[in-house]
Amino acid sequence: MLLSRSLKPVILGYTLAAALILGGCDRQSSETAQPQAAVGARADNKSLSGTLDRSHKGAPIPDFTLKDAKGTQLRLPELEGTPLLINLWATWCGPCVVELPMLDKLAASNPDTLRVLTVSQDSTQTDKVGAFLSNRGIEKLEPWLDPENDLSFHYQTGTLPTTIYYDGKGREVWRFAGGHDWSGAATAKMLAEGLK
Repeated sequence: MLLSRSLKPVILGYTLAAALILGGCDRQSSETAQPQAAVGARADNKSLSGTLDRSHKGAPIPDFTLKDAKGTQLRLPELEGTPLLINLWATWCGPCVVELPMLDKLAASNPDTLRVLTVSQDSTQTDKVGAFLSNRGIEKLEPWLDPENDLSFHYQTGTLPTTIYYDGKGREVWRFAGGHDWSGAATAKMLAEGLK
């Protein structure tokens, strides 16, 4: 059964509330939903204690088209050929913001062997996402938007950040719900799984 667009915000609200209980990012509001990560914030074990999930291994990359604030489009299946890391994040999510510099460095260190795609789940002020990244010195990550949270619904995740890894054939290898230290030694091993 397909959900109508009018039900999506309600269901997303319940999903994000459940995420709060389970330790993920909580909610988007005009108030600070959780401690905000400062520019140059360092990773800590509490904010980067997510869960690795391999239960969807082999699932194809979804046929979604993303846009940026200028209207440029990017169709996900067209990215096959190089391993792809899709990171769902939001400007109001502390662990998401902590991850951004690490993801930016990961993208810069592997320009020919890995595409790192960050997709903002912010539903308001989407025109500010690019400036948000730029103000934090993020140079390699592009400001892709998903204001309707279609990818969150597709991946059935109630936690931000959530990162999904696809091999070069466009097949899911694993997903990581919650924050992760993308500069750590475990990351290289995890990414090697997509090269087999």
